[in-house]
Amino acid sequence: MPGRIDDSLEFHPLRIAVLTISDTRTEETDTSGAALVKRLTGAGHALAAKAIVPDDIGAIQSVVQGWADDPAVDVILTTGGTGFADRDVTPEAVQPLLRRTMEGFAILFHQASLQTVGVSTLQSRCFAGQIGRSFIFCLPGSTGACRDAWDYVLGAEFDSRYRPCSLPGLLPRLQPQVAH
Repeated sequence: MPGRIDDSLEFHPLRIAVLTISDTRTEETDTSGAALVKRLTGAGHALAAKAIVPDDIGAIQSVVQGWADDPAVDVILTTGGTGFADRDVTPEAVQPLLRRTMEGFAILFHQASLQTVGVSTLQSRCFAGQIGRSFIFCLPGSTGACRDAWDYVLGAEFDSRYRPCSLPGLLPRLQPQVAH
């Protein structure tokens, strides 16, 4: 039997920051970032921060590292810059900051994406990992890809009631405190 939501458990909202990486998107045209914000808040999580930066390694690293160092941010979601265009530099910017990688995320994302866009999913270099104590998930820039990532992978992974385990159980602020 696959994992499931155990409604007898308490839901613990995550504090999630959303970073859109694009040379062309603005707050008005950022449909992928807006889709992520809609889904995360709709699921009961808190939007910790939101920003748009150009496809520039230094700009991306500055925002990502700042959020990773902020104890008020549990998870960072990026959208954009994971393809093969010359300006797509999200992996080159973020991967050097990772202390651990989460290879399974890309596998599950590609399985879900295969169902909606077919083999075009191969053109995404999406990935996930951990920077310090924060987790980061780097998604493609299309609104459809962000929906697929949330609906088929992240929604359950971010729900503290998901069993047998979920990402919130790995966050120090949500782990049971042991009395000494």
